[in-house]
Amino acid sequence: MTMTTEQAEWFSGTFEKLVANVGQAVLGKTHVIRLTFTAMLAEGHVLFEDAPGTGKTMLARALAATVQGSNNRIQFTPDLLPSDVTGVTIYDQKTQKFEFHKGPIFNNIVLADEINRASPKTQSALLEVMEESRVTVDGTTYEAGRPFMVMATQNPIEQAGTYRLPEAQLDRFLIKTSIGYPDHASTVQLLGGANLKDRSKALTPVITTQAIADMADLAATTHVDTAVLEYIARLCEETRNAPETRLGVSVRGALAMVRAAKVWAASQGRNFVLPDDVKDLAAVVWTHRFVMDPEAEFSGATPEAVLTRVLAAVAAPQQRAALVS
Repeated sequence: MTMTTEQAEWFSGTFEKLVANVGQAVLGKTHVIRLTFTAMLAEGHVLFEDAPGTGKTMLARALAATVQGSNNRIQFTPDLLPSDVTGVTIYDQKTQKFEFHKGPIFNNIVLADEINRASPKTQSALLEVMEESRVTVDGTTYEAGRPFMVMATQNPIEQAGTYRLPEAQLDRFLIKTSIGYPDHASTVQLLGGANLKDRSKALTPVITTQAIADMADLAATTHVDTAVLEYIARLCEETRNAPETRLGVSVRGALAMVRAAKVWAASQGRNFVLPDDVKDLAAVVWTHRFVMDPEAEFSGATPEAVLTRVLAAVAAPQQRAALVS
C-alpha cells in the first residue's frame, strides 16, 4: 500500500516539528538535523566527521529528548572491549543462573564518540547491531528495539592512535556528514546562553518512540517508480566502473539510497520519490562507500569529484516518470 497524499502532508508537518524542536538546542544546523532525522526514520545510522566541540553530543541528547527516547554515549578508547559495548553475561550465585547485563548499545540513540580510537575487534561488535538491530551474546539474541540509531564521530584532523574504519563498517552507515561550526549569528546566540550547559534539557517532547517507529513504517510505503530505481542502479554501476575507484557503491548502498530517498520525499509532503531526491542525498549517502584507487587518489581524485562526474554523465528520468498516476 502506497502512502496517501494526506499521510504525506501529515508526515511532512510532523517532520518539520521534530526538526524545529531539535533546532532550539542545536542552533543554525537545520540541514544536518534534517539529515539525522532522515537516517532515523530510514532506520539507518550516521557518521559525523567533525572537529571536537561542534555539538554532536548535544544533537544526540536533543534527538532523544524530542522523541522521548533513551540515549547513551560510549567513549571509544583503545582499551574498550566488545563486552563494554554490547553487555556481558554474569553468573548470579543467588539464583544459580547466568544473567545478561545489557551494555550501553541498548538505547534508542547511541553516540559512539571517536569510534576510530577503538580496536578493530571492538568496532566489529557494532556490525551485527547496526545491520540487524540485534545483539548476539553467548548464543542468545537480544533485540535492540525501535527506534535504534548509532551516531558515530571521528576527528578528521587528529589521527594519532586511531584505527581506520573498515569498509564493511563504513558501508553500514546510511549517511556520513559533518555538523561544522555555527554561523556568526548562532555563535553569538550560543555565547549569550553560555550558562546553559545542556540546552536539550529545556526541550519538550514532540512525539513518542512508538510514533517514530510508525513514521518509519509509513515512510517505507512511499512510492518509487521503476524509472527512479533504474536511475539509482545506473549511478551505482557507474561508480563501480569509474577508473578512479576500486570499489563503488555496493548493493547495500543502493538500498540505503532508496530508504533515505523515501523519507526525504515524505518529509517534503510527497508520497513519491523524484530523481532530485536522489541527487540531493547522493553525496552524504554514497561518497563514504567509495574505495579509491591509490594512484588516482595520489593524483588528487576525490569521491566527491567522481560522484559529481557520474551524476552529470547519467541522465535522470523525466520527473513525470516518478509521479504516481
